[in-house]
Order: sequence, then C-alpha cells, then structure tokens
Amino acid sequence: MNTRLQFSDLSLSKEIAKAIENMGFEEPTPIQALAIPLIQAGRDVTAQAQTGTGKTSAFGIPVIENIDASQRVVQVIVLCPTRELAIQIAEEFSHLLAYLPKISVLPVYGGQPIERQLKALANGVHIVIGTPGRVMDHLKRRTLSLDHVSMVVLDEADQMLDMGFRDDIELILKRVPQKRQTLLFSATLPKPIIEISKRFQNRPEFVRVEYQELTVPAIEQSYIEVRDRDKLDSLCRVIDVVDPQLAIIFCNTKRGAEDLAGRIRARGYRAEELHGDMKQSQRDRVMGGFRKGTIDILIATDVAARGIDVEDVDMVINYDVPQDVDYYIHRIGRTGRAGKSGRAITFVTSRDFTKLREIQKYIKVQIPRKPLPTADDVVEQKTKTILEEVRETIQKGGTEPYARIVEQESEGDLTTLEIAAALLKIRLEQGSDSHTEHAVPKDFGDTGAESGMVRFFLGIGRDHKVAPKDIVGAIAGETGIPGKYIGAIRILDTYSFVEVPREYAGEVYTIMKERTIRGLSTAIEPAQGRHP
Repeated sequence: MNTRLQFSDLSLSKEIAKAIENMGFEEPTPIQALAIPLIQAGRDVTAQAQTGTGKTSAFGIPVIENIDASQRVVQVIVLCPTRELAIQIAEEFSHLLAYLPKISVLPVYGGQPIERQLKALANGVHIVIGTPGRVMDHLKRRTLSLDHVSMVVLDEADQMLDMGFRDDIELILKRVPQKRQTLLFSATLPKPIIEISKRFQNRPEFVRVEYQELTVPAIEQSYIEVRDRDKLDSLCRVIDVVDPQLAIIFCNTKRGAEDLAGRIRARGYRAEELHGDMKQSQRDRVMGGFRKGTIDILIATDVAARGIDVEDVDMVINYDVPQDVDYYIHRIGRTGRAGKSGRAITFVTSRDFTKLREIQKYIKVQIPRKPLPTADDVVEQKTKTILEEVRETIQKGGTEPYARIVEQESEGDLTTLEIAAALLKIRLEQGSDSHTEHAVPKDFGDTGAESGMVRFFLGIGRDHKVAPKDIVGAIAGETGIPGKYIGAIRILDTYSFVEVPREYAGEVYTIMKERTIRGLSTAIEPAQGRHP
C-alpha cells in the first residue's frame, strides 16, 4: 500500500478533516496509511507499531467516524496499560473531536475518584478509554455496560500482558458482543499476543511498520565501549560533556534504576527514577518535575517509559543494552521529537556486543563507536558553559560595581587577566566538587570495618533516641544507596558506628556531613582502627 496516501484520500467527514488540519497533520504516518483504510472497511486489524508513530490517530480517526452520536451508550472501548497512556489517548481523541461536540469520551483509571467516573457513565458516554483493572471494577459494580460496543481497541497489548492484565482483558472481551470489530496495537508480537488475536479476532489483517522508517534521521546514534566498573563515571562524564537539557537514561531493571538514580543524585545531578512499581502519585510527581525541567535526568525502565511523550528530550542513554531488540527502537524514539534533533548513546560492555550486532541487523543501521569523553573534554565543555553565562551576564548589564572592584585590584599586584583566570579556575573546581570528584572515593584507610567496607563514627546514640532504622533510613534516603547495602550498626549511649561499602563511602561521608538524623548533626567521621 502506498504510504504517501493523503488524508483527502480517506473519505473522512469534514469535521474530522478540519480537526486533523488544525492538529497540524500534513499526511498520514505509515501506520495510519496502512491501518485506517482497513479499519474503515470493517476489518479486524493487528498492527505492530511503536509509541510515537501516530498509532493513536490510526485507530482514533476510524473509531470516531463509526460513532452514532444520537445513541448515548458506550459504543467503543479502548484498553491500555497505564493511567498516563489513557489520559494521552483521551486528549488526542478530544482534539479529533473538536468539531464533533456531541460525541463524548471518558478515560477511566485508578487513582482518580471513582465517583466522577460513575457520574459521567450514568450521564452516558460513547467512548471509554481505560486500564483493564478500572474497567473490570466498573463491570463488577454494573456501572459500565458493554452491550452496545461495536469496536474494541487493545493498545500497547504487549505491555498489558507484561503487567499481568491478560485475565482481565479476556474477561472484558468475553463481555463485548461477538459481532464487533477488534483492533490490536502492539510494539511486539510475542506468542501470547498471537494467541489473543486468534481467540478474539475475526480473520485479522496484520500490518507492520518497518523499523527503519521509525529510526528518525534527526537522532544521532552511537555507542561507547565501557567496563562494568567504569559505567557510573563514564555516565557522569558523558552528561557533563553533552550537557543535555533533558535526558532519559534506561536501565533493564527496577533495582538498577533505583540504584543508579541514588548514586548520580549523590553526585549533584537532578535525577529521579521511574519504574513500574511506583505509585501513581510518585509517577505523576516525577513526570511533572521532568516536564517542568526541575528534574534534568529521568532514569527509567522499559515498562515505565511507555507513554512518556516529552518533546524536549535531547539525549537518551542506554545505560544497559536492552534485553529485547524491539526496546532499542522504543527507547531512542523518546528523543528527536517534533522535528528536533536528538542523541542516543548506548553503553556496551564486552558481553553486550552480540546484542549490539542484533540491534544493528534489526534496524538496518550501523551504529558508530565513539570514544569516551576525556577529563579535558569535560573541562572544555564546562569552560564554554561558564563563558556563555559570562556573556549573558554582560548583556543583561549591572556589572559596573564589580568592574570597579576588579579595576581597583588590577592597579595593585594583580592583572585583570589573572583575576579572570583565577575566578574561572574557582568556578570550574566548584563544579567538579558536585560531580566528578565523587567518582574517586576518599581513601579512609583502616577504619576497623569488614573487608570491602568503611566504618563511620556518628556523634549520636541511644541517649538521642536513635535506633538502627533511623541510621539506615537517613543514609539510604539522603544518598540513594539501597538500605540492604548498609552493613553492621552499633549504637552506644552517645555515639554510634555504621559500616557502608567502600565504593559508596565517599558519597556517604560528603553528603551525611551536611545532613541530620532525628534533627541532630551526624558529626560523621571515619572510625579509628579497631574502635570498640
């Protein structure tokens, strides 16, 4: 099928056509050009497509065209894995419905007061977009009827199965009339998805967007060869040199994301993790901060990143090479949005090269190797950033009082060049304090700790109502180090001892010197040899 199809070729209503024009769509994306005509023809469709390919409108446009506005009953149900994706789909539908005000859409998901949803359902809606759990909740309450549903959409079907929604999906599909159109959209098509298709679809048409079409030319891809033990320092160096506005760093596991977030926060970066086990309120807080720019770096797992759509992400780093080659495409698609350029860097250890070759073969792109930035590169980039700040400050004005001070000093034994160079040196060294200097743990010598650990003295104890959980909670909470990594704790009347892994000792010492436990200064210092 010709993917250069125009929207004018699709026999759309004038209301939808006008809405599409207002949304700035010039022509259908490949998945829209493939799927819309088949859905319009009444066929069941299984489409393999990623987020960011225009798939929401690929099913949204024909779904809306199929609604009978005069019948105020649920005619379409869209199932998706997360609250955030349900909201995004509902928002896109509302744009498509700009000139069809009589058609109503209701997103239903956990974390929102159910009373609001009950009231809307009682008033009658045409399209329900929801997570399987909340849809099942409404079915059990008998507040949602599927008796008049003529179209069902399963969006991000692979993720819904990964998140354990298979039973709910099957129960919901059994409640929908058999005479219906079933549309299934999924980034991957593993065996369980094919089984769902066979059981619940009627002779479906399979459509797939070739992945090379999804590899946006504006994304500069590269890989850096690193050793496992050097990954953290390498990451900090890359961030310092590239200096991204917003970056997403991908880890393969929830534990990995939590650990990495804590460790780079301890080095002064504004970073937060995002993983599938987080409460919705936590997820909303993190995403809100990332969109506003109060968080520069998002450290995410693949499941958690589904539905993230932030236009200004200018760098993606694969801290771990993805376990599934499909995830590589999804990850790098988080950058280079809305015609902007983006950069995708993958960290590759010696055991990752087989997977890297698979990815390159799959996407039909040779990913170039780039050297790790040097310490000199970091200094050069920081110097550029500081000098740019200097130029902006001069342009804004107000520097005259400071100029007089420099002029007075330069009449003595200092030249203006020496003053400027010294100030630049001070500023650069201040920057390294919060970032790369933490990479080299302080040599604490013999502190009387177990092998591989460092033992610290704390100037608080039993008399201060301090318990082991207070010490663990404070260190884990302030430094991001998982509590289980903290070793032996001994609490005496007026002081205590705690052991932490040597690799974290520098971070713990630097951060906890500025923190309190139960409102009291920690007075943290390395313990002396075999102290009692």
